[in-house]
Amino acid sequence: MTDKTLTRMDLADAVHTQVGLSRNESAELVESVLQEVSDALVAGESVKISSFGTFSIRDKAARVGRNPKTGEEVPIHPRRVLTFRPSHLMKDKVAAGNKP
Repeated sequence: MTDKTLTRMDLADAVHTQVGLSRNESAELVESVLQEVSDALVAGESVKISSFGTFSIRDKAARVGRNPKTGEEVPIHPRRVLTFRPSHLMKDKVAAGNKP
Protein backbone atom coordinates (compact mmCIF):
# COMPACT_ATOMS: atom_id res chain seq x y z
CA MET A 1 0.00 0.00 0.00
CA THR A 2 1.34 3.42 -0.86
CA ASP A 3 1.26 6.58 1.23
CA LYS A 4 0.37 8.70 -1.81
CA THR A 5 -2.45 11.19 -1.42
CA LEU A 6 -4.46 12.46 -4.37
CA THR A 7 -4.52 16.28 -4.27
CA ARG A 8 -6.43 19.01 -6.08
CA MET A 9 -3.33 19.61 -8.19
CA ASP A 10 -3.23 15.92 -9.17
CA LEU A 11 -6.85 16.17 -10.30
CA ALA A 12 -6.11 19.35 -12.26
CA ASP A 13 -3.11 17.67 -13.91
CA ALA A 14 -5.30 14.69 -14.88
CA VAL A 15 -7.88 17.04 -16.44
CA HIS A 16 -5.07 18.89 -18.24
CA THR A 17 -3.65 15.64 -19.62
CA GLN A 18 -6.89 13.88 -20.54
CA VAL A 19 -9.08 16.78 -21.66
CA GLY A 20 -6.47 19.15 -22.99
CA LEU A 21 -7.48 22.29 -21.12
CA SER A 22 -4.73 24.63 -19.98
CA ARG A 23 -3.36 24.08 -16.48
CA ASN A 24 -5.16 27.18 -15.18
CA GLU A 25 -8.47 26.18 -16.78
CA SER A 26 -8.08 22.65 -15.41
CA ALA A 27 -7.44 23.95 -11.89
CA GLU A 28 -10.46 26.28 -12.16
CA LEU A 29 -12.65 23.40 -13.37
CA VAL A 30 -11.60 21.17 -10.45
CA GLU A 31 -12.18 24.03 -7.99
CA SER A 32 -15.60 24.70 -9.51
CA VAL A 33 -16.68 21.06 -9.20
CA LEU A 34 -15.46 20.80 -5.61
CA GLN A 35 -17.20 24.08 -4.73
CA GLU A 36 -20.50 22.82 -6.17
CA VAL A 37 -20.21 19.60 -4.17
CA SER A 38 -19.40 21.42 -0.92
CA ASP A 39 -22.16 24.01 -1.45
CA ALA A 40 -24.74 21.26 -1.97
CA LEU A 41 -23.58 19.44 1.17
CA VAL A 42 -23.67 22.63 3.26
CA ALA A 43 -27.25 23.15 2.04
CA GLY A 44 -28.12 19.67 3.33
CA GLU A 45 -28.42 18.01 -0.09
CA SER A 46 -26.97 14.62 -0.99
CA VAL A 47 -24.40 14.42 -3.78
CA LYS A 48 -24.56 11.27 -5.88
CA ILE A 49 -21.79 10.60 -8.38
CA SER A 50 -22.72 7.66 -10.58
CA SER A 51 -20.31 4.69 -10.38
CA PHE A 52 -18.47 6.40 -7.51
CA GLY A 53 -20.73 6.91 -4.49
CA THR A 54 -22.97 9.19 -2.50
CA PHE A 55 -21.98 11.94 -0.08
CA SER A 56 -24.64 12.95 2.43
CA ILE A 57 -25.11 14.89 5.64
CA ARG A 58 -26.38 13.14 8.74
CA ASP A 59 -27.58 14.78 11.94
CA LYS A 60 -26.35 13.07 15.09
CA ALA A 61 -28.27 13.54 18.31
CA ALA A 62 -26.80 14.62 21.62
CA ARG A 63 -25.65 11.78 23.84
CA VAL A 64 -23.57 11.03 26.88
CA GLY A 65 -20.07 9.76 26.20
CA ARG A 66 -17.41 8.50 28.54
CA ASN A 67 -13.76 9.48 28.80
CA PRO A 68 -12.02 6.08 28.49
CA LYS A 69 -9.07 7.21 30.58
CA THR A 70 -10.98 8.56 33.60
CA GLY A 71 -14.41 6.99 33.17
CA GLU A 72 -15.95 10.45 33.55
CA GLU A 73 -19.22 11.03 31.71
CA VAL A 74 -19.01 13.80 29.11
CA PRO A 75 -21.90 15.32 27.13
CA ILE A 76 -21.50 15.04 23.36
CA HIS A 77 -23.37 17.83 21.61
CA PRO A 78 -25.59 17.30 18.54
CA ARG A 79 -23.77 17.77 15.28
CA ARG A 80 -23.90 17.28 11.53
CA VAL A 81 -21.49 14.80 9.99
CA LEU A 82 -20.50 14.04 6.42
CA THR A 83 -20.92 10.45 5.31
CA PHE A 84 -19.81 8.68 2.14
CA ARG A 85 -21.32 5.51 0.80
CA PRO A 86 -19.37 4.01 -2.10
CA SER A 87 -21.21 2.51 -5.06
CA HIS A 88 -21.06 -1.22 -5.69
CA LEU A 89 -18.83 -0.58 -8.71
CA MET A 90 -16.37 1.38 -6.52
CA LYS A 91 -16.42 -1.34 -3.87
CA ASP A 92 -15.66 -3.96 -6.53
CA LYS A 93 -12.80 -1.87 -7.98
CA VAL A 94 -11.22 -1.39 -4.57
CA ALA A 95 -11.64 -5.08 -3.71
CA ALA A 96 -10.05 -6.08 -7.04
CA GLY A 97 -7.08 -3.84 -6.25
CA ASN A 98 -6.46 -5.75 -3.02
CA LYS A 99 -5.88 -9.07 -4.80
CA PRO A 100 -2.22 -10.11 -5.06
